[in-house]
Amino acid sequence: MRDDPWLPTSPGFWRSPLRGPWFTSVLGVVLLVGITVLFVTGLVSYAAYNPGLSPVNDKTPDKGILGFYLFAWPTNPHWLYRLNQGLHVTLGITLVPVLLAKLWSVVPKLFAIPPVRSLTHALERISLLLLVGGGLFEFVTGVFNVQLNYVFPGSFYPLHFYGAWVFFAAFVAHALLKMPTALRNLRHVREERNDLVSPRPAEPTVSRRGALWFVGGGSLLLFATTVGQNFDALRRTALLAPHGGAEPRGGPNGFQINKTAAYAGVDAAETGEDVWRLVVTGRTGTVRLGRADLLRLPLHSSALPIACVEGWSTSDQRWRGVRLRDLAALVGYDGDPPDVLVESLQLHGVFRHAALRANQVADPRSLLALYVNGEELSPDHGYPARVIVPAAPGVLNTKWVARMTFGDL
Repeated sequence: MRDDPWLPTSPGFWRSPLRGPWFTSVLGVVLLVGITVLFVTGLVSYAAYNPGLSPVNDKTPDKGILGFYLFAWPTNPHWLYRLNQGLHVTLGITLVPVLLAKLWSVVPKLFAIPPVRSLTHALERISLLLLVGGGLFEFVTGVFNVQLNYVFPGSFYPLHFYGAWVFFAAFVAHALLKMPTALRNLRHVREERNDLVSPRPAEPTVSRRGALWFVGGGSLLLFATTVGQNFDALRRTALLAPHGGAEPRGGPNGFQINKTAAYAGVDAAETGEDVWRLVVTGRTGTVRLGRADLLRLPLHSSALPIACVEGWSTSDQRWRGVRLRDLAALVGYDGDPPDVLVESLQLHGVFRHAALRANQVADPRSLLALYVNGEELSPDHGYPARVIVPAAPGVLNTKWVARMTFGDL
């Protein structure tokens, strides 16, 4: 039955002359570098949420030892998260053709009989199955989240985080098992008899090098239609990226957003100047401040971007408002300010509440912003007040702020 050319368990079923050790090894080396960068930038992105600070920031509470590397997220340089997440998402999308080509190149191995020939072969098969399944899972969930904006409400973070560890563990195991063979294959373009080489290949229509150029061209096309999401001058070219077309509208508030006031369920009746009050709580008690009260406090300006987990970012915008450390001083923290819990008026969605570390509160560029680019915040950008912090993920720059609680979280 195994030799029946009509069955996928037969080597003769897979007739493409492109498959072979050299072609597969080239793709594998590209993925070795690319996926390692993806994994590292993904871990760094997760650390940026400061999940160890407060339960409201921690979307993977059962991570255990998987959080061994977490560190207090810095505020310098102010573009750090923008660079990291832009690289993570752009590279992930760019590698999709390489991943698909790699899976296509090794698909005969998935049907090989007998399924296990030795202990080493069994380990290779297990790593291969976890690698294929994990790779597809990570890339599919990542692309869906980028394109559809939180397609997994409340669950994307743990799915992607735990999936990344399973996938990368299988990836490392597979790389260790296959690296000596891959390096040897790269030195020999001429294919030897191998379980990837068809015993009765069809007539070639393109060379293996031509196929690699085709895969590279697909990656280049995805890169060109994605990378512009991080640059104002190129944003119109980001056809495959969220918020990738023209600016949402003109004027000082005419830059990208991740969720509108309507989407977040913010009632305009709650944000009116005569109604809205910011509640600030700390060591010496509670104060309530309207916008007029905030405007009587010293105002400061910061030039900071918005950078989203989806990979898009804005250029530096000019924000103006009250320093977070000055608000901390109003409730008894005249010296070094503590951590703060920020609560929003939004009714649903992730990160309605978010915590910021003391170093983020203390940074003189961290503001409760009232204006942007010389104009009052629009409702979609967080009117009547929003947080803006250097190097923080967009979701931690809470909009429609209602309450701030300074102290140990």
